[in-house]
Amino acid sequence: MAAFRFIHAADVHLDSPLRSLAMRDPGLAALIGNATRRAFVRIVDLCLEERVDALLLAGDLYDGDQTSMKTARFLAEQIRRLHEAAIRVFVIRGNHDALSRITTELTLPESVKVFGGRAETVLVDRDAGSLPVAIHGLSFAQPRAPESLIAKYGPAVAGAVNIGILHTSLAGAPGHDPYAPCSLADLKATGFHYWALGHVHRRAVVEGPCTIVMPGMPQGRDVNEAGPKSVTLVTIGDDRSIRIEEKPTSLAQFERIALDVTGVEDWPDLVALLGHAIERARKRCAAEHLVVRLRLAGTTALAWRMRRDLDLLKAEADERAAGIGASWVEKLEVDCQAPGADAGSSADPLVELHRLIGEDILQSDAFKAELVAIAEELKAQLPGGARDVLGADEAQFNARLASLAREGTDDVIARLHAGHRGVQP
Repeated sequence: MAAFRFIHAADVHLDSPLRSLAMRDPGLAALIGNATRRAFVRIVDLCLEERVDALLLAGDLYDGDQTSMKTARFLAEQIRRLHEAAIRVFVIRGNHDALSRITTELTLPESVKVFGGRAETVLVDRDAGSLPVAIHGLSFAQPRAPESLIAKYGPAVAGAVNIGILHTSLAGAPGHDPYAPCSLADLKATGFHYWALGHVHRRAVVEGPCTIVMPGMPQGRDVNEAGPKSVTLVTIGDDRSIRIEEKPTSLAQFERIALDVTGVEDWPDLVALLGHAIERARKRCAAEHLVVRLRLAGTTALAWRMRRDLDLLKAEADERAAGIGASWVEKLEVDCQAPGADAGSSADPLVELHRLIGEDILQSDAFKAELVAIAEELKAQLPGGARDVLGADEAQFNARLASLAREGTDDVIARLHAGHRGVQP
């Protein structure tokens, strides 16, 4: 009997808008703005190269209620490639694409099955004598699904290999709404052989009689989705054994790099240190492009100058990254202190001013209220797709404002310190 092979992918977020206002570099913005499409093309290429039987998409193929015909035409072209190769496509909708008009309005070939808001079971057409395969799916009818959906799925088909497709937050995470929550035990109790999950953007695998895979996303969109991204190639043998392989798909890989600059006293040495860090990360990165966020910490005589001349340091880092090739610096963060900064007010009056602002002003109710009012006014003027830059919920909003207040304090003190000490650029 022939094996059944498929690619399991999720959370493509086709044509997702840029999520970071730090991407002011037109070249970087163009790269990331097109990356989700490039990743999907790689998924289709992989299906053709591996000659799989099917592609399973476990939700969030789109990023919301998109109406762009450019997205629809692109998807139609990629689906056509699969259809012509006799590769079936099974799709469920997740929380982001539950209301997508593309899915409902786009005419798809009969080789594509889009599961609806009621659970269905599809018996895959296979050659006589081949192992029977049943695929179970259920789409989100609405953007939110606060209750488990497991009970809505039909029973395992006797004698067949049963594969379930589900978009779920599993046990959930602090600060995030639950999406079709369920436990691993719930999934195993169904008697299915493989669960193709989606929603969580980090890869996770549980192997055994019931193999459960959260493939992660095929392409990160900002530094909060850092690390290598991939899809899963699944082979179910004629003995019902399941073999999984992680297949990289991302065009660009985001990475956070932390650097200790303690003791660095010369600007050229600092720039060289940044270059070496980017080069090391580039060697470790398997993706075509590397996008890094550098965080500098430690005690250095350059602390105030780094804060004051952050734009110049960023330009130096950009130049080093360009020289390395296929590397980009998305942002620089500085969390450094000057020698003696922790010695108290007698060491430096500006250090004492910095402490007073941080401990008294930033913590006062009056300041927090004024900051929130300014932020709310600014957020109201932003386009809908950019408003989450200040946080997707109240906790993130408050944390982001606190971070901006601290950064602003550091900037002010850095400029005062430069003038006070007569520091030259």
